[in-house]
Amino acid sequence: MSDVQVTEDPQLHAERMAALKQEQDAKVKAANVRRGIVVVHTGNGKGKSTAAFGMILRTIGHGRRVGLVQFIKGTWKTGEKKAIAALPLVDHVISGEGFTWETQDRERDIQAARAGWHAAMEMIEACRVDAPEQQPKYHLVVLDELNIALRYGYLDVNEVVEVLRNKPERLNIVVTGRDAPAALLEVADTVTEMRADKHAFAAGIKAQIGVDF
Repeated sequence: MSDVQVTEDPQLHAERMAALKQEQDAKVKAANVRRGIVVVHTGNGKGKSTAAFGMILRTIGHGRRVGLVQFIKGTWKTGEKKAIAALPLVDHVISGEGFTWETQDRERDIQAARAGWHAAMEMIEACRVDAPEQQPKYHLVVLDELNIALRYGYLDVNEVVEVLRNKPERLNIVVTGRDAPAALLEVADTVTEMRADKHAFAAGIKAQIGVDF
């Protein structure tokens, strides 16, 4: 198979890029609604929480505060937990005791999930403002692995969806975890599904520091 690249006439390339720029500029101009959004990262592939942590980094880079609630994976000694502890603009709540097969106690899991959801609702409600010039407490609230708590029935899907639907207007919320329920996908503004085409763990390779946790 040849590795030779097809070269495009410079004039044709310039014309094509000019047309593309005009198209993109028109789309940007048409996007004139200003409000926070609900983002869902789901699917069986790697990268859901990782993408959310990247959004945390972006947000604090702009000097905005972030609320983070982690469901399920609470006992893990993760790199993000250590890093976030050093970030004054992130309020971090861990509400899980590990995966369900670790605790083997459904009632404890439910109590932990409810505690996390209570913390999440407090963060969300703290972002309501009385006047447009007021800044919400948080620019972004991340609910990491909330979908897992919903999947196992630890939290009521309808309650969660109602809270997200009626969130403060300027607040952005990110929900992660596989098997996001249909009602959550419906209320979300942006949905990304991570697909597992291949994963090192399936080949017996241990999870890697900085890559997996």
